[in-house]
Amino acid sequence: MLRKKISLLFILIFCITLCLNNTVIAKTDTDPKEDLYTQIELFSDVIASIQHDYVEDVKSKDIIYGALKGMLATLDPYSQFMDPDMYKELRVETEGEFGGLGIEITIKDNLLTIITPLDGTPADQVGLHAMDRIVKIEGEITRDITLTEAVKKMRGKPGTNVTLTIMRESEDELKDYTITRAIIEIKAIRKASILEDNIGYIKLVDFSEKTKENLDSALQELEEKGMDSLIFDLRNNPGGLLISSVETASKFLPTGDLIVYTKGRYKEQDLEYRSTGKSPFKNIPLIVLINGGSASASEIVAGAIQDNKRGIIVGSQSFGKGSVQTVIPLRDGSALRLTTAKYYTPSGKTINEEGVTPDVVVKREVPSKKTNEKDTNIFDKIDEKKEEKKDKEQNEKEKKEKEFIENDNQLRAAINLMHGIKIYDSMKKTN
Repeated sequence: MLRKKISLLFILIFCITLCLNNTVIAKTDTDPKEDLYTQIELFSDVIASIQHDYVEDVKSKDIIYGALKGMLATLDPYSQFMDPDMYKELRVETEGEFGGLGIEITIKDNLLTIITPLDGTPADQVGLHAMDRIVKIEGEITRDITLTEAVKKMRGKPGTNVTLTIMRESEDELKDYTITRAIIEIKAIRKASILEDNIGYIKLVDFSEKTKENLDSALQELEEKGMDSLIFDLRNNPGGLLISSVETASKFLPTGDLIVYTKGRYKEQDLEYRSTGKSPFKNIPLIVLINGGSASASEIVAGAIQDNKRGIIVGSQSFGKGSVQTVIPLRDGSALRLTTAKYYTPSGKTINEEGVTPDVVVKREVPSKKTNEKDTNIFDKIDEKKEEKKDKEQNEKEKKEKEFIENDNQLRAAINLMHGIKIYDSMKKTN
């Protein structure tokens, strides 16, 4: 009798849920062997057995929440069920300041993985890397943890510490990193300057509502300083808003060029996004830098530039996060984060799990401490000799700029390539 009541209850709940969420079942050809209504009866049998035979009394809500979490976890790494507390945590970022570490995370190969540490944040300062695997948080193993649960464990009051145990491919042993939480403030443009030979450089670290405004200002400022070419650095940029990526790509692509399109289960989820608006930078020589920390919106921009043959992509393979998640609030304060579509580059290549392959692959080489010390001593001596003729602050600025370029082999490769492009263009104009 109990099982029949539970079965009827779940069928009723399921039917109501379909109506509330406007899900059109008629569009799906149901396989009789896996008919959903038949499987609900099996589900209700399990619920009945737990309530009747389990060693302890279990609340119905806990059982249902546990089942929903498992259900969403079987779909993909980004779909998940969020109970009311987890859903509140998700909204914290848009509702006020919070103490965090400054890392973007995902589940990759069933492991909690860092997409990228954001530049200048506590995670970046202690030396965490893109593709590091977080195997423990405060000594607790992260096996089967959800993204929201992981965020909740790592977030806390500014000034407090959290210890992460990291597994890194290049190292044989696990390593603990104790990180002090801080208020995370993300500025879309981390650096904008003229490097040499009128080559402009912009490092974009976030795709948000303010990115368009910040990028416009940076481009205008560099143009006034004589920029005639641009290296656009999207390394360790975890992405953000889709519309922001479209606005960014539109700065460099002819109006009407396809930037990205999405494919979902139904035709109404198939959308195209094309370049819009006027911009003086649609013909400027362009190189885009990417790496394993470039994800989502960064990959959309890089893929659009590459497929439209508008610029050259330099660096290493990007992360491969190319799916669209829709948050669906539920009546009890919980919510679903559901993957509803996937991104594709203009040529039809999928970004998800694949990423963007650079036109020129350059593996990042981290300078040794010995090399840095040697370079620093040389620069110190140069500064001492020129100190009487030049302003000290200007010397320090030039020194840092030189070190910035010399310690970044991917950036050096991009600069050398841009020199070649400019020489080739000048030869074509001459002929």
